[in-house]
Amino acid sequence: MKILVIDDDKKITSMMQRVLTFEGHEAFIAYNGEEGLHQADECKPDLVILDIMMPGMDGWEVCRRLRMHSDVPILMLTARDEVADRVRGLDVGADDYLVKPFALEELLARVRALLRRVRRLGQGNGLVLNFADLTLDLEIREARRGGEVISLTTREYELLKLFMQHPRQVLTRNQIMEQIWGYDFSGESNVLEVYIGSLRQKLEHPQAPKLLHTVRGVGYTLREQ
Repeated sequence: MKILVIDDDKKITSMMQRVLTFEGHEAFIAYNGEEGLHQADECKPDLVILDIMMPGMDGWEVCRRLRMHSDVPILMLTARDEVADRVRGLDVGADDYLVKPFALEELLARVRALLRRVRRLGQGNGLVLNFADLTLDLEIREARRGGEVISLTTREYELLKLFMQHPRQVLTRNQIMEQIWGYDFSGESNVLEVYIGSLRQKLEHPQAPKLLHTVRGVGYTLREQ
């Protein structure tokens, strides 16, 4: 797989390039936002690892611009483990977060999880899932509600797909984490809630009934009001 690393810290990029290459990936490096956007356009990566704090164009803006024309999974690197940072990242299109300093094992685990979803999504089977006025085309990865297209990040798409494959079933937090993240996320207790909140905001509007519900103390379910 082709992985693009955008970070101005040459020590970190050198380390990640060696590790990713050792794992069998083709690693591309960019040291600033402008160069990163150019590289993304040239090499068409399967995954982008993007630092937030860079001189000039920061990671927020790079992520926003990437999302204007690509649904490539984006793993953002941040020096602060703040919910506000994750919410802002979701708003501009990030799929996952890793807090600096990080362990190489965790970096590789997150890379593997994101790339597994890329492979699964590339297998498109032509199915369209339907629930109420909500549709999800698994072949072209397009969600619609009431005929209106909903723009989703890779992680939001996977969440919605899981709920639509199990309509009216209450999915526990652990079930969702295992299916979507695929590894232990115990150190980031709010990450699921942040993504659920973002997905709910995109699915709902005042004229339509609520579909994604919280079952207190258990988990979440997709059902009619």
